[in-house]
Amino acid sequence: MQIKKIRNYIFLKDVAWLSIMAFGGPQVHIALFIDMFVKKRAYLSEKDFMELNALCQILPGPSSTQTIVALGFKIGGPTLAYLTLLIWCLPAVTMMTVFGLGFSYFDNQSISLDFFRFVQPIAVGLVAYAAFRIIRLVVNTYTGFVLMSISTLAAYWFSSPWVFPLVVVGGGLVTAFNFRRQEKEPDKKIKIRWGNFVLFVGVALLAAILGGLTKSLPVRLFENFYRNGSFIFGGGQVLIPVLFTEFVQFKHYLSADEFLSGYGLAQLVPGPVFSFTSFIGTLSMRSYGIWGQILGAFVSAVGIFLPGIFLIFFVIRFWEQLKKYRVVKASLEGIHAASSGLVVAAALLLFIPLSGSIISIVIIITTILILEFTKAPPPLLIFLGLIAGFIF
Repeated sequence: MQIKKIRNYIFLKDVAWLSIMAFGGPQVHIALFIDMFVKKRAYLSEKDFMELNALCQILPGPSSTQTIVALGFKIGGPTLAYLTLLIWCLPAVTMMTVFGLGFSYFDNQSISLDFFRFVQPIAVGLVAYAAFRIIRLVVNTYTGFVLMSISTLAAYWFSSPWVFPLVVVGGGLVTAFNFRRQEKEPDKKIKIRWGNFVLFVGVALLAAILGGLTKSLPVRLFENFYRNGSFIFGGGQVLIPVLFTEFVQFKHYLSADEFLSGYGLAQLVPGPVFSFTSFIGTLSMRSYGIWGQILGAFVSAVGIFLPGIFLIFFVIRFWEQLKKYRVVKASLEGIHAASSGLVVAAALLLFIPLSGSIISIVIIITTILILEFTKAPPPLLIFLGLIAGFIF
């Protein structure tokens, strides 16, 4: 028992370290998780970790957050998993809330945000390097390469959030036809516990009913983000256009300039990209005073993270039994390949706003080379980008 407590403490300490040092978005997070939890701590094999991540890619919600919470669940059960969620999200949510609280002051003082212009190409370089590492790890057959390429093109050309789960499931279906190559395993009976799925649906219905009856803005914010968190597939790159449409163009809770400036600030924050929702929640409640804004940040963050966590807790309980089916085992190759294609597409999509400038291309290539041939941590590169922005 004492050994288990020590192990859980070390795991949470590592999560806390990553929560303040994991810059670059979910694709970079996965590479950092592999370094910390697979290579350094050996909690599970690379194969098992990638299977866990592939499961999170299929489900809606923040994939890197679901992956690290699912890992906590496998190591120490539900209690450790919920502590993992809290520790992983708290620094990012706190920082984005502070940015939201101080945004009006910065705007009134006409403080320019141009010093962020070197950070974006560095972030693209981080994502591109993460794609390279993941491809090197999971794509090792001709079929896998083809599926990765198709996944990349589909995610790049079609902006619908449904493309992400479709290409992942489609990749799994392609390789599932090779199930006869897998060894048969006994005891494949699946026992499904429906508690977390009931919670997932029940919270959604309750929030919708209470929001409609009370017209309370905090309740409606929670319902809005819970709904978005239930249907957003593909991570942060899908989250941004969805939130812009709903909260800027439709509900006018904040202006386009505020939204885009906040998203720029979010690139500097470690941890989950979904923490950007706390910035939106803060500005949406600006007329309620500072405590109202903090409440808005809290309900927004809880709303966006909770549905994905309910779903991963539901599925992970029978995932080990589900994997024993030869069809499921064979499908994992295609799921891994398609998931790696999504990472490549994310790098390409993030590159578009840079307008193909020579400086941006040089920074991206330099970032990749530094990460490949040195041990320089991503936060250092982000910091150097900020310094360069201030100087130039």
